[in-house]
Amino acid sequence: MEPALRLGAGVSKQEIREKIWDYMEAQNIADFPRPVHHRIPNFKGSSHAAERLLHLQEFKMSRTVKGSYEACQNIRELEGYSRMQEVKVDPDKPLEGVRLIVLQGRKTLLVPTPRLRTGLFNKIVPPPGATKEILRKCATSQGVKNYSVPIGLDSRVLVDLIVVGSVAVSVKGWRIGKGEGYADMEYAMMVSMGAVREETPVVTIVHDCQVVDIPEELLGDHDLTVDYILTPTRVIVTGCTRPKPQGIIWSMVSDEMMKRIPILKNLHFREKKAGKDITLQKEHLAHLKTSQRRAPLQNPGQIASVRPPDTVHSSHRDDERITSKTESSDVTTVYVGNIPQDAR
Repeated sequence: MEPALRLGAGVSKQEIREKIWDYMEAQNIADFPRPVHHRIPNFKGSSHAAERLLHLQEFKMSRTVKGSYEACQNIRELEGYSRMQEVKVDPDKPLEGVRLIVLQGRKTLLVPTPRLRTGLFNKIVPPPGATKEILRKCATSQGVKNYSVPIGLDSRVLVDLIVVGSVAVSVKGWRIGKGEGYADMEYAMMVSMGAVREETPVVTIVHDCQVVDIPEELLGDHDLTVDYILTPTRVIVTGCTRPKPQGIIWSMVSDEMMKRIPILKNLHFREKKAGKDITLQKEHLAHLKTSQRRAPLQNPGQIASVRPPDTVHSSHRDDERITSKTESSDVTTVYVGNIPQDAR
């Protein structure tokens, strides 16, 4: 299928975002809340895409999920979904259908703690004997606030499946969010606390018009890639071999971020005790300037590549297809990320 939007040479991430947002509004593809600018956009037909997840083997095997309705239906098609128990799903509006599917499947649903202020995860806990209507409320952004309990850093959580929202994504698995970097940061933190494995699949749910050709040069080590793309019309297995982040890149973390996101302080202390390099951005840049004065860099791009963070992690991953990895592993937890502005 040809991309609905063609991108010119030298396009930036922000220009891609603006093109997607403008197109979805102009073509009346966007759905509540509108306008979709500066959001993970909700779209008409999102529920059908979510349904596809139920057919994916990874979802059948999952127990815990972190994670829009026609697109959301596609989550049923993921290989292994039925065996998953732990699923992480972002709390964006287009992922509401995914959250409902996870709850109806009696799997553990994890969502990001709003703005990561007090932790990393919240677990959705429906009231005893909850009806489908109550579960539907639990799946909304208000339900995330009213029916969730925090999961501490010391909790031994192992996420089986991660569902994130996107503004744009490519068939190769390259992803662009809304620019705040929370999905990337959340993944890096999950790696740091041992909540995800190298083979943990990452799924995104988008409209077909959001699948575009993203230039690889726009991606950094901190950028999260995806293994599956679910749309209202298809399931795309990306076979992405680009390494996923391997943890927090402390040299990209500013003092302001440390103050704004308290959980970073806890993780910073833990990794310091573990003997890891926990040099923060300010110290790292000061060291680079000192080194530059002593000996000019061979490649000036070395400094330019150290950009202020909207995400904070690095990556490493074998060049195996996700399908071959998940065949031999049982998925038990799902995470759905991307917190809407009002929830954060």
